[in-house]
Amino acid sequence: MTEEKGIVREQIEGVPEGLCWLSVLSCLLLACCYVGSLYVWRSDLPRDHPAVIKRRFTSVLIVSGLSPLFVWAWREFTAYRTHSPLLALLGIRLEGFISAIVLPLLLTMVLFLGPLIQLSMDCPWSFIDGIRVVLDPCFWTLCLSDMRWLRNQVVAPLTEELVFRACMLPMLVPCAGPTTAIFTCPLFFGVGHLMGPVLCHSFCNYMGFPAISTALEHPQRPIILSSYLLGVTLFFLLLFPLTDPSYYGVPTPVCTLTSSPSSLCFS
Repeated sequence: MTEEKGIVREQIEGVPEGLCWLSVLSCLLLACCYVGSLYVWRSDLPRDHPAVIKRRFTSVLIVSGLSPLFVWAWREFTAYRTHSPLLALLGIRLEGFISAIVLPLLLTMVLFLGPLIQLSMDCPWSFIDGIRVVLDPCFWTLCLSDMRWLRNQVVAPLTEELVFRACMLPMLVPCAGPTTAIFTCPLFFGVGHLMGPVLCHSFCNYMGFPAISTALEHPQRPIILSSYLLGVTLFFLLLFPLTDPSYYGVPTPVCTLTSSPSSLCFS
């Protein structure tokens, strides 16, 4: 671990003057561009109308595609020395890829244990029926032709994680440090890989906010409430073990941007 911290320190030459202001303003500008792209189209149609969704897809995908240029321009303008390539700083890399897909999603599913148990109890399908539906190509064809499904499960998670996490963290970490960045951009364990936060985001969009009021009135209330409590407890117990940086490749590229490495960056 000492050697790994040494690598990080060698890659840092100090924080340039005015970096913090520039980093915050860059993130603010990027956020405004993303949100503004959603409202650049004038229409009296509701937000769930396919035509509105398609227009927003176009504008938000353009902004998201250009968002890495903000990080590149920030790095060039500040002359901030980084040894990690731009894609690695954004969380796009092969090292620890499988772990980044499985572990964050597993942890998120543990947190949603209560809603998952409740959903399984209320679902008219058996487990085998559910597997058959998931493996049916017609099911996925139907999903992919649904603009709302594409928005909630694909486009929104992908673009929001790319813009608000992958692109903002490299600009915030040198100034704020990894610990503060956790609260600025939640789920810090996912910064090592973009795909991890995207899958978690998509899963949360699918599940929605837990229907606690429904759980309180459910015929199997004791079992469901116990599963809610168990899920939250297991989430906190597994949070640090499953987010150990050693699973995702050490050192995490974004951690090489700070002069005061946190224990979050090393196993």
